[in-house]
Amino acid sequence: MAQLRLFASAREAAGCSRDVVPGNTVSEVISEAVVRFGADFERVLGTCRIWVNGEVAESDAQVNDNDEVAILPPVSGGDQ
Repeated sequence: MAQLRLFASAREAAGCSRDVVPGNTVSEVISEAVVRFGADFERVLGTCRIWVNGEVAESDAQVNDNDEVAILPPVSGGDQ
């Protein structure tokens, strides 16, 4: 079971910042998260980057028990 971490708009759409989700690949973990969190969460995913254990990951990347899968929407703001 992967440790799913959600940030910013992904967290807001899911209604939580963490969950434990089954899956052997990033794609499987994300698919299960969409089932759990619904259409608003799925829409947010289109702009997000996925990281596994602090490294950018592709959808076919393997996920092992206790790996951290983080969903990070783009960051904006700051002074200009």
